[in-house]
Amino acid sequence: MPATARTSFFTTEFLARLERLSLLSKRTFRGSVKGERRSPRRGQSVEFADYRAYGIGDDLRYVDWNIYARSDRLHVKLFVDEEDLCLHLLVDASASMDFGAPLTKLAWAVRLAAALGFVGLAGFERVGVGVLRESVAEGFRPARGRLQIQPMLDFLVKVRPGGPTGLNEGLVDYAKRAREAGVAILISDLLDPAGWETGVRALLERRFDVHVVHVLSPEEMNPELTGDLRLRDSETGETRDLSVDGDAMRAYRQRLRDFLAHAEAFCLAREVDYYRVVSDTSVEEVVGSHLRGRVLA
Repeated sequence: MPATARTSFFTTEFLARLERLSLLSKRTFRGSVKGERRSPRRGQSVEFADYRAYGIGDDLRYVDWNIYARSDRLHVKLFVDEEDLCLHLLVDASASMDFGAPLTKLAWAVRLAAALGFVGLAGFERVGVGVLRESVAEGFRPARGRLQIQPMLDFLVKVRPGGPTGLNEGLVDYAKRAREAGVAILISDLLDPAGWETGVRALLERRFDVHVVHVLSPEEMNPELTGDLRLRDSETGETRDLSVDGDAMRAYRQRLRDFLAHAEAFCLAREVDYYRVVSDTSVEEVVGSHLRGRVLA
């Protein structure tokens, strides 16, 4: 990997940590090719796992004749099956993501996607990227192997914010078009007036293992606004005049708490892993703490 691409996202120390990680999933997926992942499914690879009683239609090549000689019963050998996993990184690149400091929400989301994609490709899993605006605006088709790390990073570094949000449409479209399910990680501020829940349900119906990384800026979590202001919607261009006083800030904070509580409760009720992150938190910290043991090992 050229140094310029590597240093766009990773320090040398962080890259070394990523090399030691691998992907986890709560679900079992049938990979399109044999990989390095140990699956709880039983297959016919070279590593013995267990026995079970012979059933009509079982391959006689896997009958253990030594057991038959001792017990006069037929048992077949089971082996650990190895398969690859497809990681689907779904990055919200609508105009509302172009906000925040020191990193915008989109810059943070892209950096996290790069780290997760690196882990997947370095571990010989397949990794694809979908960029969400009003729909799936563009994408990096699922690919496998270390040689795909550089093309993936080149793709991510060119992602720019713009346009309105259409999370439901984008996620439904992605769920329909994906050739196979896998681990789907949505990285978004979830700021869509039409919602995002229908899109997540569509992924679940296709049996994706869904994770939601909810990223908000420090200014959104704790705004420092006072006086008479004119605010402009970054996606619709609509403007609104308002006076910000103590009552207005208390109302904002209550609506924010309700918004966050709904997102977390929706995910919890559907066994979707939910991670709330502020964009001034380092990606290194999120990878090392929030995601370890849940999507990374």
